[in-house]
Amino acid sequence: MSTTTSAYSSPVTPNAHGGALKLTGLLLISLGLLGMLVAAVGAEAVSPVLSGLGGITAVTAGGILYVWEARRQKSVAEQNNGAWQNNMTARGAGAWVVGIVLTGFYILLYWFPNTLHGLILAVEPLSQWLRNRPADHWFLYGIFYTLAVLVMGLHALLKYRNSRYHIIRTVSVMFFQLGFAFLLPGLLLFLNKPEFYFSYFWPLKYDYLFPSTVGYLVDNGAALGVFMVFWGAVFSFIATPILTYYLGKRWYCSWVCGCGGLAETAGDPYRHLSDKSKKAWQWEVAIIYPILGFVIITTLVLWVNSWSEGKLLGNLSHGFSSTYGFFIGAIFSGVVGVGFYPLMGNRVWCRFGCPMAAYLGLLQKHFSRFRITTNGGQCISCGNCSTYCEMGIDVRHYAQKGEPIIRSSCVGCGICAHVCPRGVLKLENGPRDNRYAATPLINRDDVDILR
Repeated sequence: MSTTTSAYSSPVTPNAHGGALKLTGLLLISLGLLGMLVAAVGAEAVSPVLSGLGGITAVTAGGILYVWEARRQKSVAEQNNGAWQNNMTARGAGAWVVGIVLTGFYILLYWFPNTLHGLILAVEPLSQWLRNRPADHWFLYGIFYTLAVLVMGLHALLKYRNSRYHIIRTVSVMFFQLGFAFLLPGLLLFLNKPEFYFSYFWPLKYDYLFPSTVGYLVDNGAALGVFMVFWGAVFSFIATPILTYYLGKRWYCSWVCGCGGLAETAGDPYRHLSDKSKKAWQWEVAIIYPILGFVIITTLVLWVNSWSEGKLLGNLSHGFSSTYGFFIGAIFSGVVGVGFYPLMGNRVWCRFGCPMAAYLGLLQKHFSRFRITTNGGQCISCGNCSTYCEMGIDVRHYAQKGEPIIRSSCVGCGICAHVCPRGVLKLENGPRDNRYAATPLINRDDVDILR
């Protein structure tokens, strides 16, 4: 009897030790959630710091243990097995529960922050240590967001551990979220400087070029405030087109952006849920570009009104800003964009609503060297590429014909190439000449083995 081990067998044989670690992780997660619940509704009968911060720590530690064992015991070839059979990733009852909980949390965060008072008190010591000021609901959200990226970043590192590209990309989004979107803004507040996120730019951070924000940064940040305004303007109008020309929109959407970072880590288990239909693409085009236009118009209107000292438009410009902040900044990017991960996939916001994605997409499609080339002669039409495209692109349609994939929505995550069993797809930054040229296919009439 043969004892040869398959190349696709699990590199680590499941054992009692691994099972114990997973069980310990689940136990810590359960106890941590219980502690957070006590902090949230316990009316301070128990120290919120002890129950709440202890609970957050327990959930984090438990998540790390569970993810480590769950992913380490699977070979690379088995990482996506059962995605459509798992209750949590196939729109089952568990997915609906998670979606309702996430949606409910965002509703509380945006419109009923007082209900989070106990959890806010739980992170008070961290806020005082990092920012030297009391905690608020946005600091609590920043902690949750960052921990989600870090813990599920470990999940992505283990899942795609055989790909240098994905390892570097995942470490990048973890670094920018922890350093640029959490620690650095807190340090600025600690130094009594304006809070500023150096990894977010207009039009995503739409208010960074509003007159009120520019004035606040300059007045309160002195020379540093001027640099912040300069940084935002340069990255929005100079660095972004240059980087996108050479690298495509992936440099931001899959390597830097916090929204993309959460999608590529915490949202990765749901990437196959994106709608691949033509109707979804039509909705994508019909929604995302008007949102970009609205941001541009709002910014211009605010500056015109500022230059006229409010005489031209009065409070109308404020209405523009408030409308966008409510419908797009809160409902779309938060409640729908993250809350609907388990039901609509991990890039709902990036695909249908993000103005930065629209801006980068136009540059990528018309003024970039980036493309995904296809070797159509090797394609076996398995459909893995289309299934795991988080942006809903029917990649197989292009691969079958040997056509390059040059789509404004593509974020260059590279998962389509990773899951391809034949090496058909390749991310390239080639010359713009003949950028849309298809790969020559070998027809049966071109080969005569008897000649």
